[in-house]
Amino acid sequence: MSEHTTFGVSSMAGTLRRVGMRRPGAILTADSERWHYAAPIDADALAAQYQAFVDLIAASGAEIVWFPEADDDLADSVFTYDPSFVVPGGAVIMSPGKPLRVGEADLHRRFYEANQIPVLGTIEPPGLIEGGDCYWLDDHTIAVGRGFRTNQAGIDQLVEILEPAGIDVLAYDLPYLHGPDACLHLMSVVSPLDTDLALVHAPLVPTALYQEMQNRGWELLHAPADEFEASLGLNLNVLATAPRNLLAIDGFPGTVALMRDAGCTVTLFDADRLCIPCEGGPTCLTRPLLRT
Repeated sequence: MSEHTTFGVSSMAGTLRRVGMRRPGAILTADSERWHYAAPIDADALAAQYQAFVDLIAASGAEIVWFPEADDDLADSVFTYDPSFVVPGGAVIMSPGKPLRVGEADLHRRFYEANQIPVLGTIEPPGLIEGGDCYWLDDHTIAVGRGFRTNQAGIDQLVEILEPAGIDVLAYDLPYLHGPDACLHLMSVVSPLDTDLALVHAPLVPTALYQEMQNRGWELLHAPADEFEASLGLNLNVLATAPRNLLAIDGFPGTVALMRDAGCTVTLFDADRLCIPCEGGPTCLTRPLLRT
């Protein structure tokens, strides 16, 4: 990869070189019931915790490329992982399954155009697909979860967009769990920590995917079920800034011990106002643009 390369991702745990982020805007005054947040927003605490997270990303050595701020109603736009997905040749603009997030697709398109990153394709209605349902199984295979946020029409379009690039898409069904209003992504139950190591909430991992990962040589760490429940699933939302070099939410010692025992370096941050109420963790807060 050229030293002048500014985009390209083909793993979940390669060293994070550039990342797209958006500062909290509308989320600071968002109606928690309308946005399906688990608690009312504490704006000051959320903003402070976000800044602490930004400082950790910067300390990792990654360049932060900021999405422009605007006076809009896109409360969830701070979670930049979902509305697009970056591959070696450019970006795919997704089609959010949460109706209140639909406007984020255009926000991401404009961002890529402004930063000279090619847009390879756009998922169009009736297709639905969110980035949180997509992760790299290897450098030419993406696993996709089919559920309330991602449908077969969206998956079919993703296959068509990525096929010319030689990228395979494997789809797996997600359970109903808490229903259509809740956020259950594939990455809610699988969090890659390296190219062959992942944290999982095994009871909700599709059996065929679990077996596929085992067959590919992945080691799967079973996170404590009680911490998954207590964190609303956010104990599993871990961001790799490099292989086995991780950022995770504080407060879930069993999950952290599991990762450290597997040889991972884990840096913790407070997120009881930023992540836990809002259904989005450190992975969700970042859109990796370049990993090497």
